[in-house]
Amino acid sequence: MDLFRNAKAVRLRSHHDKYLVAEEDQVSVTQERNGSSTSSKKAWWTVEFVKGTQSVVRLKSCYNTYLTASNHPFFLGATGHKVVQSLPQRLDSSHEWEPINEGSRVKLKTRFGKFLRANGGMPPWRNSITHDIPFRDSSQNYILWDVDIVEIQAHGSNDVSAASPRSEGRTIFYHVAEDNGEVDDEVVEGYSFTFRGNGVEELTHKFEEETGLEGIIEVP
Repeated sequence: MDLFRNAKAVRLRSHHDKYLVAEEDQVSVTQERNGSSTSSKKAWWTVEFVKGTQSVVRLKSCYNTYLTASNHPFFLGATGHKVVQSLPQRLDSSHEWEPINEGSRVKLKTRFGKFLRANGGMPPWRNSITHDIPFRDSSQNYILWDVDIVEIQAHGSNDVSAASPRSEGRTIFYHVAEDNGEVDDEVVEGYSFTFRGNGVEELTHKFEEETGLEGIIEVP
Protein backbone atom coordinates (compact mmCIF):
# COMPACT_ATOMS: atom_id res chain seq x y z
CA MET A 1 0.00 0.00 0.00
CA ASP A 2 2.90 2.37 0.73
CA LEU A 3 3.77 2.35 -2.98
CA PHE A 4 0.44 4.07 -3.78
CA ARG A 5 0.36 6.52 -0.89
CA ASN A 6 0.55 10.08 -2.28
CA ALA A 7 0.91 8.74 -5.83
CA LYS A 8 -1.02 10.74 -8.40
CA ALA A 9 -0.23 8.44 -11.34
CA VAL A 10 1.54 5.10 -11.66
CA ARG A 11 2.67 2.53 -14.19
CA LEU A 12 2.24 -1.16 -13.40
CA ARG A 13 4.85 -3.59 -14.72
CA SER A 14 4.05 -7.30 -14.81
CA HIS A 15 6.18 -10.37 -14.16
CA HIS A 16 6.64 -10.55 -17.95
CA ASP A 17 8.34 -7.11 -17.87
CA LYS A 18 5.42 -5.57 -19.72
CA TYR A 19 3.24 -2.63 -18.72
CA LEU A 20 -0.49 -2.59 -18.09
CA VAL A 21 -1.99 -0.41 -20.85
CA ALA A 22 -5.42 0.92 -21.76
CA GLU A 23 -6.03 0.38 -25.47
CA GLU A 24 -7.44 3.06 -27.76
CA ASP A 25 -10.79 1.28 -28.12
CA GLN A 26 -11.39 2.38 -24.49
CA VAL A 27 -12.49 -1.16 -23.62
CA SER A 28 -9.48 -3.47 -23.88
CA VAL A 29 -6.68 -3.75 -21.32
CA THR A 30 -3.46 -5.52 -22.33
CA GLN A 31 0.31 -5.64 -21.70
CA GLU A 32 2.95 -3.85 -23.78
CA ARG A 33 6.73 -3.56 -23.47
CA ASN A 34 6.88 0.03 -24.72
CA GLY A 35 4.86 1.33 -21.78
CA SER A 36 8.09 2.64 -20.22
CA SER A 37 8.23 5.47 -22.77
CA THR A 38 7.41 8.79 -21.11
CA SER A 39 5.20 9.60 -24.10
CA SER A 40 3.14 6.42 -23.69
CA LYS A 41 0.28 7.74 -21.59
CA LYS A 42 -1.64 4.53 -22.27
CA ALA A 43 0.39 2.99 -19.45
CA TRP A 44 -0.37 5.83 -17.00
CA TRP A 45 -3.04 5.15 -14.38
CA THR A 46 -4.33 7.93 -12.16
CA VAL A 47 -4.79 6.84 -8.55
CA GLU A 48 -8.05 7.68 -6.80
CA PHE A 49 -8.66 6.55 -3.23
CA VAL A 50 -12.16 5.26 -2.60
CA LYS A 51 -13.98 7.65 -0.30
CA GLY A 52 -13.91 6.56 3.32
CA THR A 53 -10.91 4.25 2.86
CA GLN A 54 -7.13 4.56 2.98
CA SER A 55 -6.45 1.18 1.43
CA VAL A 56 -8.68 0.81 -1.64
CA VAL A 57 -8.04 2.60 -4.94
CA ARG A 58 -9.52 3.12 -8.35
CA LEU A 59 -7.21 3.33 -11.36
CA LYS A 60 -8.23 5.72 -14.14
CA SER A 61 -6.72 5.54 -17.62
CA CYS A 62 -5.67 8.39 -19.91
CA TYR A 63 -9.12 8.00 -21.54
CA ASN A 64 -10.84 8.71 -18.18
CA THR A 65 -12.06 5.12 -18.06
CA TYR A 66 -11.60 2.90 -15.01
CA LEU A 67 -9.80 -0.41 -14.65
CA THR A 68 -12.69 -2.81 -14.14
CA ALA A 69 -12.96 -6.41 -12.93
CA SER A 70 -15.80 -7.64 -15.12
CA ASN A 71 -17.95 -10.72 -14.53
CA HIS A 72 -17.39 -11.99 -18.10
CA PRO A 73 -15.23 -15.15 -18.43
CA PHE A 74 -12.11 -14.67 -20.54
CA PHE A 75 -13.33 -17.60 -22.60
CA LEU A 76 -15.65 -20.54 -22.01
CA GLY A 77 -14.30 -22.92 -19.41
CA ALA A 78 -11.60 -20.57 -18.11
CA THR A 79 -11.57 -19.56 -14.45
CA GLY A 80 -10.23 -16.07 -15.18
CA HIS A 81 -12.58 -13.18 -15.92
CA LYS A 82 -11.89 -10.23 -18.21
CA VAL A 83 -10.38 -6.99 -16.96
CA VAL A 84 -11.58 -4.08 -19.07
CA GLN A 85 -11.94 -0.31 -19.16
CA SER A 86 -15.34 1.13 -18.36
CA LEU A 87 -16.99 4.44 -17.55
CA PRO A 88 -20.38 3.71 -15.97
CA GLN A 89 -22.81 6.29 -14.69
CA ARG A 90 -22.16 5.00 -11.18
CA LEU A 91 -18.91 3.48 -9.93
CA ASP A 92 -19.19 0.25 -7.96
CA SER A 93 -17.05 -2.45 -6.36
CA SER A 94 -15.90 -3.77 -9.77
CA HIS A 95 -13.76 -0.62 -10.08
CA GLU A 96 -12.08 -1.02 -6.70
CA TRP A 97 -8.66 -2.56 -6.08
CA GLU A 98 -6.87 -3.21 -2.81
CA PRO A 99 -3.05 -3.03 -3.12
CA ILE A 100 -1.34 -5.66 -0.96
CA ASN A 101 2.41 -5.38 -0.47
CA GLU A 102 4.44 -8.44 -1.42
CA GLY A 103 8.05 -7.43 -0.76
CA SER A 104 8.91 -4.66 -3.22
CA ARG A 105 5.90 -5.50 -5.41
CA VAL A 106 2.14 -5.51 -4.96
CA LYS A 107 -0.89 -7.65 -5.59
CA LEU A 108 -4.10 -5.87 -6.58
CA LYS A 109 -7.08 -7.63 -5.06
CA THR A 110 -10.66 -7.14 -6.22
CA ARG A 111 -13.62 -6.87 -3.89
CA PHE A 112 -14.40 -10.44 -4.97
CA GLY A 113 -11.12 -11.75 -3.53
CA LYS A 114 -9.45 -12.27 -6.91
CA PHE A 115 -6.25 -10.66 -8.20
CA LEU A 116 -5.22 -8.61 -11.22
CA ARG A 117 -3.33 -11.09 -13.36
CA ALA A 118 -0.98 -10.60 -16.33
CA ASN A 119 -1.12 -13.72 -18.49
CA GLY A 120 1.59 -15.22 -20.66
CA GLY A 121 1.88 -18.18 -22.99
CA MET A 122 0.32 -18.73 -26.38
CA PRO A 123 -2.61 -16.74 -27.82
CA PRO A 124 -5.26 -15.98 -26.74
CA TRP A 125 -3.64 -15.83 -23.28
CA ARG A 126 -0.55 -13.89 -24.35
CA ASN A 127 -0.64 -10.25 -23.18
CA SER A 128 -4.15 -10.66 -21.79
CA ILE A 129 -5.27 -9.31 -18.40
CA THR A 130 -7.73 -11.15 -16.18
CA HIS A 131 -8.69 -11.31 -12.52
CA ASP A 132 -8.27 -14.71 -11.01
CA ILE A 133 -6.89 -16.76 -8.12
CA PRO A 134 -3.81 -18.66 -9.35
CA PHE A 135 -3.61 -22.22 -8.04
CA ARG A 136 -0.44 -23.44 -9.76
CA ASP A 137 2.94 -22.51 -8.29
CA SER A 138 4.18 -21.56 -11.75
CA SER A 139 1.56 -18.80 -12.07
CA GLN A 140 1.88 -17.19 -8.62
CA ASN A 141 4.16 -14.48 -10.04
CA TYR A 142 1.50 -13.54 -12.62
CA ILE A 143 -0.35 -11.51 -9.98
CA LEU A 144 2.71 -9.56 -8.79
CA TRP A 145 3.26 -6.02 -10.10
CA ASP A 146 6.10 -3.52 -9.91
CA VAL A 147 4.83 0.01 -9.33
CA ASP A 148 6.52 2.98 -11.03
CA ILE A 149 5.34 6.31 -9.64
CA VAL A 150 5.23 8.74 -12.56
CA GLU A 151 3.49 11.61 -10.76
CA ILE A 152 3.04 12.35 -7.08
CA GLN A 153 0.65 14.64 -5.26
CA ALA A 154 1.84 18.18 -4.54
CA HIS A 155 3.48 18.60 -1.11
CA GLY A 156 2.43 21.99 0.17
CA SER A 157 3.97 24.76 -1.96
CA ASN A 158 6.76 22.49 -3.18
CA ASP A 159 5.35 20.80 -6.23
CA VAL A 160 7.19 17.65 -7.36
CA SER A 161 5.93 16.97 -10.85
CA ALA A 162 7.15 14.16 -13.07
CA ALA A 163 9.36 11.13 -12.70
CA SER A 164 10.73 9.31 -15.73
CA PRO A 165 12.08 5.83 -14.86
CA ARG A 166 15.49 4.84 -16.19
CA SER A 167 17.66 1.81 -15.59
CA GLU A 168 19.88 3.82 -13.24
CA GLY A 169 16.95 5.49 -11.46
CA ARG A 170 14.27 8.10 -12.04
CA THR A 171 14.84 11.72 -12.97
CA ILE A 172 12.70 13.95 -10.76
CA PHE A 173 11.80 17.37 -12.20
CA TYR A 174 10.47 20.07 -9.90
CA HIS A 175 9.90 23.77 -9.33
CA VAL A 176 10.08 25.51 -5.95
CA ALA A 177 7.27 28.01 -5.43
CA GLU A 178 6.95 30.82 -2.91
CA ASP A 179 4.23 30.68 -0.26
CA ASN A 180 1.99 32.69 -2.60
CA GLY A 181 2.44 30.07 -5.32
CA GLU A 182 4.67 32.17 -7.60
CA VAL A 183 7.63 30.50 -9.34
CA ASP A 184 10.88 32.25 -10.29
CA ASP A 185 10.48 33.12 -13.99
CA GLU A 186 14.25 32.99 -14.48
CA VAL A 187 14.25 29.25 -13.77
CA VAL A 188 12.16 28.22 -16.76
CA GLU A 189 13.03 24.53 -16.86
CA GLY A 190 13.05 24.04 -13.11
CA TYR A 191 15.42 21.66 -11.35
CA SER A 192 16.02 17.92 -11.37
CA PHE A 193 17.80 15.11 -9.55
CA THR A 194 18.13 11.34 -9.89
CA PHE A 195 16.13 9.14 -7.51
CA ARG A 196 17.08 5.47 -7.13
CA GLY A 197 14.78 4.60 -4.25
CA ASN A 198 11.27 3.22 -4.11
CA GLY A 199 8.30 4.85 -2.38
CA VAL A 200 7.11 8.34 -1.55
CA GLU A 201 8.67 8.54 1.93
CA GLU A 202 12.09 7.78 0.48
CA LEU A 203 11.51 10.30 -2.30
CA THR A 204 10.47 12.98 0.20
CA HIS A 205 13.66 12.42 2.22
CA LYS A 206 15.78 12.58 -0.94
CA PHE A 207 13.96 15.76 -2.03
CA GLU A 208 14.79 17.41 1.31
CA GLU A 209 18.45 16.40 0.94
CA GLU A 210 18.70 17.77 -2.59
CA THR A 211 16.89 21.07 -2.01
CA GLY A 212 17.74 21.87 1.62
CA LEU A 213 14.03 22.39 2.27
CA GLU A 214 12.51 21.05 5.46
CA GLY A 215 9.05 20.08 6.58
CA ILE A 216 7.84 18.61 3.30
CA ILE A 217 4.25 17.56 3.98
CA GLU A 218 2.96 14.16 2.88
CA VAL A 219 -0.73 14.43 2.13
CA PRO A 220 -2.56 11.31 3.41
